[in-house]
Amino acid sequence: MKPQFQRVAIVGASTLKGKELKEVLEEREFPALDVRLLDDDESLGQLESVGDEATFIQSVTRETLEHVDVAFFACEQNFTRRHWHIARDAGCAIIDLSYALEEESGVSVRAAWLEQELADTRPVNGSAIMVVAHPAAIVLGMLLVRARRAGLEAPAIVTAFEPASEHGRRGIDELHEQTVNLLSFQGMPRDVFDSQVAFNLVSRYGEQSLPALETVERRIATHFEKITRGTVPVPSMVLLQAPIFHGHCFSIYLGLDREVPVADVAQALEGEHVAVTALDEDAPTNVSASGQEQILVSVRSDPARKHGIWLWVAADNLRVLALNAAECAARLAPALRGGRVQ
Repeated sequence: MKPQFQRVAIVGASTLKGKELKEVLEEREFPALDVRLLDDDESLGQLESVGDEATFIQSVTRETLEHVDVAFFACEQNFTRRHWHIARDAGCAIIDLSYALEEESGVSVRAAWLEQELADTRPVNGSAIMVVAHPAAIVLGMLLVRARRAGLEAPAIVTAFEPASEHGRRGIDELHEQTVNLLSFQGMPRDVFDSQVAFNLVSRYGEQSLPALETVERRIATHFEKITRGTVPVPSMVLLQAPIFHGHCFSIYLGLDREVPVADVAQALEGEHVAVTALDEDAPTNVSASGQEQILVSVRSDPARKHGIWLWVAADNLRVLALNAAECAARLAPALRGGRVQ
């Protein structure tokens, strides 16, 4: 098949998001002749592979972004804010996985899975700058849209558990160091969370930690509303920082207006991107979801209320984000001609 893109670039190639995105592009045989890996000064010169080819991580300049069709920004927010103008001025379409551009004028928040689910055929906007929705918003959107379509009208109450990997490698490292130091009775690093997250559930970070959990809660709610196109009420949600390295988990309560068999709820949710486990199977965990492309769900009735349904959900946050980013890029192809949006 003839490649749809001449060149794509991953800005932030050494980050957790960047590495996951590169892996997804390789696994999906993403149609590009050249994938450029770009990052900050600390990562320059690192040897990486793209498919069967060896390449080096390069700096973000007008020259390295010249003739690039699509630039994925998988770096930290501040790095995106400092460099996205270079990509825009070079004529690149931009897909932002860092959320740094979510409030820029003309930028759309997108989730390819939800657009397919809702048969959303919105054209690419003139600036061709997209922010990929937060993975928690994508997971909740998929499940609640399907529930509503099946006639399961219910306000949703969600407890979401945030993994350290949402803070990138720094978050992973700090949780690891806190765990090791606590077991050896040493002081804990607090540069990322400004709080103890090892062996702990946290509803609020320390004052020096950014972004605050409340900020992430608002982002998830805002992204959910945008990608579901107002077809589903925004769920009531609390976000907790869990002492886990990777993968989101969710406890979701649906207060239905009638009694619905668990099997019917499972059937309504099951489908592309969603796998429902039987009650006699192991329940989903963030570990079992790692590396999986599907959202894993178990369904059970509420023992106290016959109209209540509980969902326990696990999903690989980095993979959900990377898959939707790749599919958003694929949707740009018809609008791109020689690296420029038409």
